[in-house]
Amino acid sequence: MIKTTLLTAGNAKIVKGEAFGFMTKGIHLAPANLSGYEACQWRSKGCTMACLNTAGRGQMNMIQDSRIAKTKLFFEEKLAFMEKLAKEIASGIKSAIKKEMTAVFRPNLTSDLTWENIEDANGQTLMQKFPETQFYDYTKSFTRVAKFINRSPDFPSNYHLTFSRSEHNDTLCDMVLQMGGNVAVVFRGQLPKTWKGFEGINGDESDLRFRDKQGVVVGLIEKGMAKKDETGFVQEGINS
Repeated sequence: MIKTTLLTAGNAKIVKGEAFGFMTKGIHLAPANLSGYEACQWRSKGCTMACLNTAGRGQMNMIQDSRIAKTKLFFEEKLAFMEKLAKEIASGIKSAIKKEMTAVFRPNLTSDLTWENIEDANGQTLMQKFPETQFYDYTKSFTRVAKFINRSPDFPSNYHLTFSRSEHNDTLCDMVLQMGGNVAVVFRGQLPKTWKGFEGINGDESDLRFRDKQGVVVGLIEKGMAKKDETGFVQEGINS
């Protein structure tokens, strides 16, 4: 039996969602291949360097050790991991209801796993097990985002995805925006009102991406190691 708590309240930005009536919990895994397992298969050099894994309390060795341990549990004891996760989600939903709030979940806080395909011992995904619950994530997978935008029948309707820009996927960003999807872009110093001709919104006001209107650029100010980025991952904060 897995005793480690899998879900976390995340970070200060996630807590901002409570002002809108939502309680967000998510999973902090060890990103990239720090655990010996690849949790971010679409990562680029820039996003690997700028990853928020080491932001805030993430700099503490005990936090890193916990994330590595959870990642190993996921890959090595997946069914037990999924069983424990489902119990924590059910508990989180009950806790939110008691506080007259709505529980929402972001399973990829520091990873990019295809949760719409990950099944428990009964062959159910999290989205199938909790069909009335909102899940959301960022991803660098164009295929995943395209299925979400096009409302593909094999993609869960309660799982919202925002495409993440890296230093080498601008063409895909253009395609996502043209399709009516949203793209998250990290900017240096200031957020532009437009990017590539599309409206920009402030993604730092809260983490509740499922509340965003479609076809917008979700602007994020660079944080942590991203302030030292020289790969092109961070865009200059100018209208374009």
